[in-house]
Amino acid sequence: MAHPFPSTLNALVTAALAALAGGRPDVVLRLALAMLAIQVAIGAANDAVDAERDAAVKPSKPIPSGLADPSAVYLLAAGALGCGLLLAASVSPGSLAIGAAGAAAGLAYDLRLKGTALSWLPFAVGIPLLPLFAWWGVRGTAPPALLVAAALAVPAGAALAVANSLPDAERDGRSGIRSLAVALGRPRAARLVAALEVLVGVAAVGSFTLLGGTSSGVGLLMLGGGVALGARPSVDARQRGWELQAVGLALLGASWVGGLAAAGAL
Repeated sequence: MAHPFPSTLNALVTAALAALAGGRPDVVLRLALAMLAIQVAIGAANDAVDAERDAAVKPSKPIPSGLADPSAVYLLAAGALGCGLLLAASVSPGSLAIGAAGAAAGLAYDLRLKGTALSWLPFAVGIPLLPLFAWWGVRGTAPPALLVAAALAVPAGAALAVANSLPDAERDGRSGIRSLAVALGRPRAARLVAALEVLVGVAAVGSFTLLGGTSSGVGLLMLGGGVALGARPSVDARQRGWELQAVGLALLGASWVGGLAAAGAL
């Protein structure tokens, strides 16, 4: 219900960026826990909203299998969201505002946009807010170079959204759900992911060079590997592909910010 992989990854990236911004340990911890709680809320709400559909296509999930009651999951989502926003507010009003905007994007995906051709939009809005949330929480400002990172995160977020829909493409098609992968067809959706990730990689390396930072070869390799897996016929390979892309983008973003911070550009 908490969707541990994306929730933990987002919390770790937040902690890394806050530390790179020079945050005190207690501030880094509060920001990371706030992000974790917000992500848990989004994940729990997603499972509660999808309970009826999951009963048909994913009966082993906690709610369809009877391991969790939908009302309890909604309470978990509300409690986690409240904790996350309180933790963000304990850092600064700006952190609260950015955290609330990210939560709103995630909940818009859960409640309205998941399984539609616009399912990429909350990712394209929410992912760029992550570096702003971490940096603003520590510094209380967003330097121009960080806004470049946020801009690069827009196509990265869209790519992750499409990649995330690829493992469920056939299942969504049978259920009548018009996700972007279903609307485009799986091969075209995989090519769109590849094009977006190439755009992100080229822009990241180019901006590294112009701004004086350094790139992450490991992150770029993981992106490439994830794109390749996402185009495979195997559902499991496609699942691993989007996860690999998510980790690759996290490493790429952290190295981008860290390199520019070391070069004095942030």
